[in-house]
Amino acid sequence: MRDLLADLAGILQQGKDCVFCSVVETRGSTPQKAGAAMLVFADGNQLGTLGGGCVEAEVKQRALRTLGDPGGSNRALMTFCLDDNYGWDDGLICGGRMTILADPLRSGDSGSADEYFGPFCRMVEDGQGCTESIVIDAKTAHLADGSRYLFDTQGKLVARRSEAAPSEAIMRGLIPVATRPRPYVRQGVSYLPCLPRITLLIVGGGHVGQAVARLGADVDFDIWVLDDRDRYASRERFPAASRLIVGDIGATLKELARQEITPSVYAIIVTRGHAHDEEALYHLAKTPAGYVGMIGSKRKIKLIYDDLRARGIAGEALTRVHAPLGFDIGSQTVPEIAVSIVAELIACRNRGGTIPEARIQVV
Repeated sequence: MRDLLADLAGILQQGKDCVFCSVVETRGSTPQKAGAAMLVFADGNQLGTLGGGCVEAEVKQRALRTLGDPGGSNRALMTFCLDDNYGWDDGLICGGRMTILADPLRSGDSGSADEYFGPFCRMVEDGQGCTESIVIDAKTAHLADGSRYLFDTQGKLVARRSEAAPSEAIMRGLIPVATRPRPYVRQGVSYLPCLPRITLLIVGGGHVGQAVARLGADVDFDIWVLDDRDRYASRERFPAASRLIVGDIGATLKELARQEITPSVYAIIVTRGHAHDEEALYHLAKTPAGYVGMIGSKRKIKLIYDDLRARGIAGEALTRVHAPLGFDIGSQTVPEIAVSIVAELIACRNRGGTIPEARIQVV
């Protein structure tokens, strides 16, 4: 979504007409879930996907019709049951149901689309988090189908594409994005949370850290890298990192821990040696970071834990550390290790901190 909205911002600046098609509700098995989006242009080209197949082709045709008639908003809600009629040729007989909103964005319309999608783009790009509320059942919600409202993380209305203000029922239906809710429907309104971005602090710029950063950026973590060697914490090695920090590991983490390490920061320790790992964990174990993980053998981890307890770190702080970090997938190579680590980070992010695997803590 972030990349698509970034593209949309440029398209709106160019004054180019398009249709913003978004999945607003799904039931059962579907190729895409609520929140997926696609832009359709007058020439039939598109950006993004709603899952491909006959459904996507049908959505494009109907979306183009909304651009053809300049009268009214022409927003269209479409519902597809994924049975023999939609998907047989493509092997997509999922058996579920998708509801999709086609919202035409015309450069000549009064009340420019930029007034809504501009703030939307900026909030998602900044990683703040927000919630879109879209009416999908006018009779239940007592508002026009396709009315859309944008709220910030505090539940404050930021923008709307509707002549009517949001109802009290819509306001009451908001779930704080800090709890990382999934899309949901209440009283005829679809709520599509865009969750705050998680910062991934990688302590150690070696091969494992580099591989984790590459995969982590691909799945929308905001990458920070810390190393005490400038040739390792470099733009050449970490082109996708938003922040490269060169400095003594202990002193730097002590400073970061004062203000910048919050529950929205996940930290992994993958330095080049036992002493650096221990120093990093000494400072990170006590922080409110949403995830702290350390690489290493069980023997190494036990030795580090023994040292940290002797230095005054409480056993309770150590029990929340994921060590060894990553899912056990029998990793043998650096890329496989990176996959196991990033998979665990995704699980932690998407499941509200609950990782679906029993672990034996080394304490």
